[in-house]
Amino acid sequence: MASLYVETHGCQMNEADSRYLSERAAAAGYEIVDQPDRANVLILNTCTVRDNAEKRAYGRLGHYKRLKDADPTLRLVVCGCLAEQDRHIMQQRVPYVDGIFGTKELRHLGDTLASWVSEFGDEEVVEARALLAPLGGRGDGLVDAFTPLRAYVNVQRGCSYYCSYCIVPQVRGRFDHRLLTEIDDEIRARVAGGAREITLVGQTVNAYADPASGLNFAGLLAHVAALPGVERVGFLTSHPKDLSDDLLAALAKTPRLNQRFHLAMQSGSNPILRKMNRKYTIEEYVERIERFRSFCPDWALTTDIIVGFPGESEADFQQTLEIVERGYFAQVYAFVYSPRRGTPAAKMEQLDPAIGAERLTRLMEVVNRHVQAYHARKVGTVVRALAQGPSRKDPQRISVKTSDNVTIVAPVHGDVSRLASTPWLDLRIDAAHIWGCSGTVLGMAERVDAERQAVAPMVIDLLAPQVALA
Repeated sequence: MASLYVETHGCQMNEADSRYLSERAAAAGYEIVDQPDRANVLILNTCTVRDNAEKRAYGRLGHYKRLKDADPTLRLVVCGCLAEQDRHIMQQRVPYVDGIFGTKELRHLGDTLASWVSEFGDEEVVEARALLAPLGGRGDGLVDAFTPLRAYVNVQRGCSYYCSYCIVPQVRGRFDHRLLTEIDDEIRARVAGGAREITLVGQTVNAYADPASGLNFAGLLAHVAALPGVERVGFLTSHPKDLSDDLLAALAKTPRLNQRFHLAMQSGSNPILRKMNRKYTIEEYVERIERFRSFCPDWALTTDIIVGFPGESEADFQQTLEIVERGYFAQVYAFVYSPRRGTPAAKMEQLDPAIGAERLTRLMEVVNRHVQAYHARKVGTVVRALAQGPSRKDPQRISVKTSDNVTIVAPVHGDVSRLASTPWLDLRIDAAHIWGCSGTVLGMAERVDAERQAVAPMVIDLLAPQVALA
């Protein structure tokens, strides 16, 4: 049987694309495997948002070359944003690659996989691969009991805002909104396959407009939340420019929405925001998030911040720190600026990378203090959260995500996969950490609005207290 390994770098949009490719391949007759040395076809779905992502992808292709040298029948494919950006030079740089597919060629790649499947028989992959040192990596597209519970659904590709640091318009194009009918069909299929939570994904998702009807993002949220079987709805990521009162009212009144709103700030300095071409001032950003808070007082607000941007002075950075110190954010995803080929910011005079690294360290000290305080406010409360699967660090613990995107880990006794049939867990939060919270499972439910099923009494174990599943 033909076998496929998919490795994904980058954002949720790439994760959704990899899932699409895995499903197309499985339908064509491939087995999806968890190690590259077990596959007939390797797909690397790449990112180019930062320089490290580009270096990582080319480094990974160098690892894969060892498999290709040991087994010339192996097919090696690159897709995603780096494939789009470097499509004219990649074949010269890595000539052993069998296929390069840009961001708008996923269907063509799916068709290509289907055309290759008959070339591989039932025999095992070439034994010479077994002599190689393990390549590591984590395969995507693998299905366990928890996989169907969540679905990322792309509603929009590309971006038309041209932030000066961002490569997305070059590699994914301008805004390309999916038809509502296509989104509707995919969500219904995901729900039929077991999805409880739908996350709508777009580079600037709140700018969505249905090409056929003109329905805006507020209308899309209401439509998706009303679809039969949809239990929880999230979305990523939004731009302050498109944060209207119409959308805020929809967030406040639409049932089943995750209570987490991600709104990238990027900097607290107006001169830097102008150089970034962000299309708002910091005063306008703060006004918008305070307006958001008036509509959604119980929601979590998260953001992105870039430090070390060209021209950022210590005074500019201090303005960013001051905004973070106000405690607006439940989480901050912070990065040192990375110049991207083909963007206006890459042509600006660059700061010493050491300055950016030092500022990131100082920023994260402030961020972590506020994040842990946000988590600490949950201690002693009981929340209902959707199971993600066994904790990566301890398979005897279940990992869940709350509606406001906080990870909770709790011990269980027995086969954790049994929880996939009753994936909504009620947990008492016992302790707060920077990464999330730890807690105790009190009960479980099949649907988000169903009554709790009690767990069996606690199993007493002083070394590792556990909860027995009912």
